[in-house]
Amino acid sequence: MEWTEVSVKVPVELVDMAGDIAQMVVPYGIYIEDYSMLENEVLEIAHIDLIDDDLLKKDRSKGIVHIYISPEDNPLEAVAFLKERYAENNIPFEISITGCEEQDWLNNWKQYFHPIEVGEKILIRPTWRDKYDSKDRVVLNLDPGLAFGTGTHETTRLCLAAIEKYVTKDCDMLDVGCGSGILSVAALLLGAEKAVGVDIDEMAIKTARENAVLNGVSEKMTVLSGNLTDKVTGKYDIIAANIVADAIIMLSKDIRHFMKDDSVYIMSGIIDTRVDDVLNAIEDSFEIVEQLLENGWYCLVAKSKK
Repeated sequence: MEWTEVSVKVPVELVDMAGDIAQMVVPYGIYIEDYSMLENEVLEIAHIDLIDDDLLKKDRSKGIVHIYISPEDNPLEAVAFLKERYAENNIPFEISITGCEEQDWLNNWKQYFHPIEVGEKILIRPTWRDKYDSKDRVVLNLDPGLAFGTGTHETTRLCLAAIEKYVTKDCDMLDVGCGSGILSVAALLLGAEKAVGVDIDEMAIKTARENAVLNGVSEKMTVLSGNLTDKVTGKYDIIAANIVADAIIMLSKDIRHFMKDDSVYIMSGIIDTRVDDVLNAIEDSFEIVEQLLENGWYCLVAKSKK
């Protein structure tokens, strides 16, 4: 089955940082093109000064990170994270994809996406998998479509584990950047009374609503189209934001307006190189009660300072 190649063109001075981020998201194979020191490297390695004309014509101002994604993984999730991480690290980039059409991504990786256990209580069950053992876990039926949020990535798993720990019966939850709706649906299945999800992407909104129906919680779940909290009203017991560091920093400036006195604020999607930026930005307003870490990704659980 065909692998997907994702090529990311970045300024050459940022190619090492771009490669480090790519290595974290897709750890099993990257290749970097960097011709900025072509003549010196050829002389040093080959001890000749004759270089092919095609190589000499390469753009020396850009480097290219090539990422290879196996068929059992979801290229959409990897590409979404690459875009977010490069944007939050202020790395200008151009992404191109070869080897597999977007629609084929879903058809390819679905056969490898099996039910997965998350935390102590949740089992994520892809809707196309009929044979599974729930092991007395809460079954979350999921069809991610073209929205982010399958539960396979560390940031989502960490967020789900935190939600499982802090959700209580009859609590209200706000899910900022809800994607597939996986966090909101999980909270409702674990006993929450109401969940409000918000996303700027129309595909995510459609998918989240469909997943609410799949799990029989559509009457308790509202999905809004908007950027961060610009369309949100009310106060919530749990607020979850599985987004990116810069968005969390921006969100945290006003999020207390939507929190009750003892609300829990769960922040995920924070790469380890940015966790200090987030912590410094929220330290005056929030007290960190828990930090979760997996493979370079942080999930922070906080409460509002009195």
